Amino acid sequence: MTDEFLYEVKGVSYSYLNRFPALADINLKIKKGERLVLLGANGSGKSTLLMLLAGLLFPGKGSVKFSGKELTEESLTDKAFQRSFRSSVGIVFQNPDIQLFNSNVEDEVLFGLNQLGLPAPAKAGRVEKYLSLMEIGNLRNRHPQYLSLGEKKRVAVASVFAMEPQALLLDEPTAGLDPRTSRHLIDAVIAFADRGGTVITATQDIHIVLEISDRVVVLGENKMVSRDGAAGEVFNDRRFLEANNLVHVHAHGHKNMVHVHPHEHPSHDHPHPRD
Repeated sequence: MTDEFLYEVKGVSYSYLNRFPALADINLKIKKGERLVLLGANGSGKSTLLMLLAGLLFPGKGSVKFSGKELTEESLTDKAFQRSFRSSVGIVFQNPDIQLFNSNVEDEVLFGLNQLGLPAPAKAGRVEKYLSLMEIGNLRNRHPQYLSLGEKKRVAVASVFAMEPQALLLDEPTAGLDPRTSRHLIDAVIAFADRGGTVITATQDIHIVLEISDRVVVLGENKMVSRDGAAGEVFNDRRFLEANNLVHVHAHGHKNMVHVHPHEHPSHDHPHPRD
């Protein structure tokens, strides 16, 4: 693998409990600084693939490499590699309650920084920077339990951004958010990418894809890659989008005529447990 690739996924398959297939023979290379979306309907495996890239799950078959080193349970027991990898890759889950566990917002943002061993002034500076970036400075002393979904998502993003990772992994980032919060989050992600960061987003909200990606990888209902190409090319193929349950054709009657046109209905419900 050359230095230009941050990730290399080769022949990866994964099943939950060794019984429920989630991914089948996935082959994928992701360049440093790339903006990539994993697109697919519920149950296609996109969130599972994101967890493999985050080193939170490990393949049943095949391999996932980060900067040339394979991600395995054993390799991540190496403290030096674990520290390097965890500081290089940040993940924001669809449900922010999964990653918020401190007693106040400021401590949430500070938690990851404490693992980096930064001096106190540097940590304090980053806390202020990213509380300000996500416009949550007024929430610093609030318990995450008492925040709205949008506020929780902003806290989760701030805590990941504060680590200043190379790669940002996002699982359904706009799910359940109001338009203003969604806009703020997307703008922050675009700014991260503009600074050279790698952004990998799992979503079925096709409305945000062209803004946050140059490349789209579509996972089909067979848990395999069904398309890998430039975002614009994928989106111009309406038949393909319909066939992969990403848009549907809507028919309605009007003055004794039947009109047929495509509709995009992204779901903001919780994903399939093996999505």
